Amino acid sequence: MAASCVLYTGQKMPLIGLGIWKSEPSQLKATVKYTFSVGYCHIDCAAIYGSEPEIGEALKEDVGPGKAVPWEELFDVEPALQKTLADLQLEYLDLYLMHWPYAFEQGDNPFPKNADGTICTGAKGPVQVLGLSNFNSWQIDNVLSVTSVHPAVLQVECYSYLTQNELIANCQACGLEVTAYSPLGSSDYSDEPVLLEEAVVLALAKKYGQSPAQILLKWQVQWKNIKVFDFTFSLEEMKQLNALNKNWQYIVPMLMVDGKRFPRDAGHPLYPFNDPY
Repeated sequence: MAASCVLYTGQKMPLIGLGIWKSEPSQLKATVKYTFSVGYCHIDCAAIYGSEPEIGEALKEDVGPGKAVPWEELFDVEPALQKTLADLQLEYLDLYLMHWPYAFEQGDNPFPKNADGTICTGAKGPVQVLGLSNFNSWQIDNVLSVTSVHPAVLQVECYSYLTQNELIANCQACGLEVTAYSPLGSSDYSDEPVLLEEAVVLALAKKYGQSPAQILLKWQVQWKNIKVFDFTFSLEEMKQLNALNKNWQYIVPMLMVDGKRFPRDAGHPLYPFNDPY
């Protein structure tokens, strides 16, 4: 877990992190404590997930002088700053992301709705941020054109079905590091393709004696030249995995209105997923 990249601020960011979205609350604290014990120092969570108090307990018990992880090695990714700091029992965060390129109406309700069930949006949201998430290329360019604080990272959905080649190239040209979330896909509905069940993934898992999840993670890190796991794909095998790309996006927040599912934020002028990258 030692591999890291250096942000433009000079801070080192571990390249492999633990994402806690969809984690079982009863298991989360133990999971975070275990990942500390095997070398994870990058925890990716969000206030909207409602799990930060439990993560805070794990941080309090395992991070600090004489504990499993020294403070200087920990790396956090969080929105909703003040509440997040209190819930995580921290004094500062290493990296703070703007979760979406637009804001909902202000208030205590995290997902305020109009009378017809659609989301009630507010202003654009601040641009003085240290990191971005779910932004497309023109939105990144727009932020760079108006902010005096250059964002360091873009966190975006990325896996073999959604390689994000153009978006990653744009980020590299702008000096942003890219963090991939949902690297195994995230099929919640029976009509969605299951990346873990792709024939080429299963064949490589059998060949190398690994799980399908390890095959997909190895593709991700080998593609980015990160040295993780003790096997290496051939160029032909990498081409086979790259060929799975279909620009398929799993993480599109949905709403039920009048008995029908539709993208939660598609009507917002800053909705990022209408553009190709």
